[in-house]
Amino acid sequence: MLLHSPRGRALAVLLSACLLTPAAVACAPAGASSRAAGSDLSAPGSGEHRDTRLSLPRPTGRYGIGGTTLHLTDTARRDPWVPSAGDRQVMVSLRYPARHRSGHGARMPYMSAKEARLLLEGQKLDKRLKAGQLASTRTHTRQDARPAEGRHPLILLSPGFTLHRATLTVLAEDLASHGYAVALVGHAYESFGSTFPDGDSSRTLTCVACETVEKAPDDDGEKRILARAARTRAADLSFVVDELTRQPGKTGRGQTAPHGYSRLIDPRRIGAAGHSLGGNAAAVAAGTDRRVRAAADLDGSSFAPVPRAGTGRPLLMLGTREEHTPQADDRTWPRQWSRLHGWKRWLTVAGAGHFSFNDLPILGGLLGMSDPSAPLSGERCREITTDYVTAFFDQHLRGRHRSLLNAPTKTNPEVTFHNP
Repeated sequence: MLLHSPRGRALAVLLSACLLTPAAVACAPAGASSRAAGSDLSAPGSGEHRDTRLSLPRPTGRYGIGGTTLHLTDTARRDPWVPSAGDRQVMVSLRYPARHRSGHGARMPYMSAKEARLLLEGQKLDKRLKAGQLASTRTHTRQDARPAEGRHPLILLSPGFTLHRATLTVLAEDLASHGYAVALVGHAYESFGSTFPDGDSSRTLTCVACETVEKAPDDDGEKRILARAARTRAADLSFVVDELTRQPGKTGRGQTAPHGYSRLIDPRRIGAAGHSLGGNAAAVAAGTDRRVRAAADLDGSSFAPVPRAGTGRPLLMLGTREEHTPQADDRTWPRQWSRLHGWKRWLTVAGAGHFSFNDLPILGGLLGMSDPSAPLSGERCREITTDYVTAFFDQHLRGRHRSLLNAPTKTNPEVTFHNP
């Protein structure tokens, strides 16, 4: 079954969503089964690395990075998971090119201590890693740094199901260092824990969506719920575009206008990408919102197919060799591929696991943690992910031809091109 094992452990299988944990299935490729829940974990001895200061890898572009955090409320939609909560809310961690590569402002935090604690508990890593250690991971983003001149292409990033938006910070910072504005979008009630403002205080929303999926009677029911979740996220991404491109003083659906950010963004050059369910959402957004001109799906099964209007838009499908070759169990990629009639690439990475495309294996590597079922290092996965995703958006949003996307290269022997 897709995410179910016997009912007594269905939720545990669903919620365990990290390469570095003993269970790694949440929103994994549609062909994945409960075998993934038994993947081995190789970690250092107890206490080793417990006080290591974590730091994200240095971005490869020429720009410094500025950032801010936005709370946006869509008054035109009710939350689909908790209707009694009222209007749909998202959190956005905005990254953008800064004028100076090294700034004097405070560094943006990775996530809060409470968010880190819930993430580690959900992934059963709380005995190996301190919440404060994860929360204090050193980023390269300066709070409210002065933006680089000009307008920049905008990339929307959506994380994997159950995961905090911060788990795509490495990709976001690298894109920003190459001249992109990047919106890391946190979707309410779809992660182990994300903090939202609540009047004069704040509250941390947990994964009600996970409970909804767990209650599905069978695999088909789960697929329908996850397809709905992908479409909901696509609508979230469109709303974020509305808010970030809205001119100061003009009314919109958001209760609080992020005034001034429209000056950073070129509304004619917008793309979307995401990991796992977030990748499916990015592809759907390219079909539901004509402003989203290109999309990249990082190992996300196509629970919701790309709408017909988006089948001519450029789409990069970058996944694991185990689960996303044309012969693999996940049949959603072959079905998606056959419907696409525009520019498209289907790439797989040997030695990568489902969660190799986000920050977690990079941070785990710093702590001496590894997963024998995904032997490619987190650092090497980072290089491949950032190189191919940046090349993709350079070509389709900036009109800069990137030969990396044409065929296999000797410098990237792990990457295979497929054209079934």
